[in-house]
Amino acid sequence: MGNSQWRSVPWGNNERELQIVKEYQPFKKDVQLRIMLYGPVGAGKSSFINSVESVLRGTITHRAGVDGIVGKSFTQNYTTYKIEKGGPGTHYPFVFNDIMGLEKDASKGVCVEDIKLAMMGHVKDGYEFKPASALSANKQHYNKNPSLNDRVHVLVCVIPGNTAGLQDDNATLQLPTEDVKKLRVVRLAARDMGIPEIAILTKIDEACPKVGKNIRNVYTSKHLKKKIKEVSGVLGFPPSCIFPVKNYDSELNTSDDTDTLILSALRRMIESGEDFVNDL
Repeated sequence: MGNSQWRSVPWGNNERELQIVKEYQPFKKDVQLRIMLYGPVGAGKSSFINSVESVLRGTITHRAGVDGIVGKSFTQNYTTYKIEKGGPGTHYPFVFNDIMGLEKDASKGVCVEDIKLAMMGHVKDGYEFKPASALSANKQHYNKNPSLNDRVHVLVCVIPGNTAGLQDDNATLQLPTEDVKKLRVVRLAARDMGIPEIAILTKIDEACPKVGKNIRNVYTSKHLKKKIKEVSGVLGFPPSCIFPVKNYDSELNTSDDTDTLILSALRRMIESGEDFVNDL
């Protein structure tokens, strides 16, 4: 690993980024920015939501359920998470939607058609995902007339950094080909709807030992730079739209450097979503 930094970041100096996020108000006052996360099982979707809330509240939170045993999706329902701002009843003007993870087996994991329906605003909060079939228009949780507020304004692809890339299905700690195909289908659907997309690369401390020792090594890591190039090549995200992050997992307290990476990704989500909503 060389010393050349391939992306600049204001380590630990989070006051400006926090201020931008905390003062953000949508131009269209009746819209709350909806950010939906999707990705393989165990990628860290729910953990990222918890991590964002931890950064903004200054204390570790675990409101979005996570499971330490990876194998099947812990998230079973379409869930909207609001983040409290200041006191009870007051929330940030953006929400996160968590969904069931993707799996290579067609009989397991979220149905890709359900992700498309959610992007269009047709899926109501609390819907229980059924891997074998998508939500139909005659069901209770189908929203027949979605408003702009119901639609997804930013789509975030969550990729585990220790498995990123188009790899051999039989290898350990690799992203299965079928998962990659599904991720690509979702990405193209979002493109057709005009929804902005970014990707976050999680588990960077596991992907690169030197980052595990010191998170400030992330943007001098040749290994992570290669991973980002792999994700870009396989899924089509421009490298500038792929953000390496470390989710809070076993920590008891937040860290300025970990916060820096999370805030960088969050700010891009907010800016992209705001542009999308204002163009409608």
